[in-house]
Amino acid sequence: MEVMEDYAKLIESMLQKVTDYGKTSLELAKLQALDKTTDVVSSLMAHWIVLFLTVTFLIFLNIGAALWLGEILGRIWYGFFVVAAFYGLTALIMHFFMHKWLKRMFGNTFIKQVLK
Repeated sequence: MEVMEDYAKLIESMLQKVTDYGKTSLELAKLQALDKTTDVVSSLMAHWIVLFLTVTFLIFLNIGAALWLGEILGRIWYGFFVVAAFYGLTALIMHFFMHKWLKRMFGNTFIKQVLK
């Protein structure tokens, strides 16, 4: 009878340890996921802030260039058409010649950030 009680206590102890191990493993997985998520989001936020400031700078630079070109060409809106044509041509070139390269570059950057 004593042997049965020892086995029961041993099994109960093992079940408790397995349960504790499972809870600890789950908690560790949650913390690791939180760490990765926090790292990715904070990195993206930093990039978004820099992107926002860069875009703001470029908008004002383009407005200034369009006004300057418009003054040179004699009509203000001509400058805006020239700037728009430049960006339209650049977009077409990037779409047809650099699309796959840009997609791969951004994909690799995202994957590196997630796996870091």
